[in-house]
Amino acid sequence: METGERRPLASRNTRWAQTTARHMAAMSITPNAISQASMVMAAFAGIAFWCAGGRDEVARILLLLAAALFCQLRLLCNLFDGMVAVEGGKAQADGPFWNEFPDRAADIMIFAGIGYGIGQPGLGWAAACFAVLTAYVRELGRGNGTPGDFGGPMAKQHRMAAVTLAGLLSAIEPLWSGRNEVLAAALWIVAVGAAFTAMRRGHRQVNLLRAKNRLP
Repeated sequence: METGERRPLASRNTRWAQTTARHMAAMSITPNAISQASMVMAAFAGIAFWCAGGRDEVARILLLLAAALFCQLRLLCNLFDGMVAVEGGKAQADGPFWNEFPDRAADIMIFAGIGYGIGQPGLGWAAACFAVLTAYVRELGRGNGTPGDFGGPMAKQHRMAAVTLAGLLSAIEPLWSGRNEVLAAALWIVAVGAAFTAMRRGHRQVNLLRAKNRLP
């Protein structure tokens, strides 16, 4: 986990998060290990979403609830890796790699898993690609000397909120004789929203570079 620009998170300033981070920092847990654990959580979420597609109602409900839980555990890993690294003073030399790579792998596993689970793999991969593109544009901006842009409307925390809510709602779809419509809608929202987010970040980046170099 790196110690440079960080995603603004209100949860980082909560007492429970600070207390948990202090306990983790006092242990032998490294921030890189927490970042790596986020990929494991995402893999479980993606597998659960995938397997839910072909199961009967009880198993499907349990798998969707598990998927929603693992999506949130992924976010908790993303929260605590930075807090242990920065506030806990345990940043590591290879932290910048582990700060970024697991997030990209996690997005792909979760959205592809949803796509295969509902029988629309193309839609799942589209959501995954646009999710990765948002991060690419942000890192491109850093490489170009502009501040890291964590803006939405479909940044990482927004994407995970969307699929977590979709997983929970999809679990009760049988109440209105539905199946997978909620998850399909969530993938569309993520794909379109992430594409817009990437364009918005790119537009702001271009404007900053032009202003920096005084170009029209």
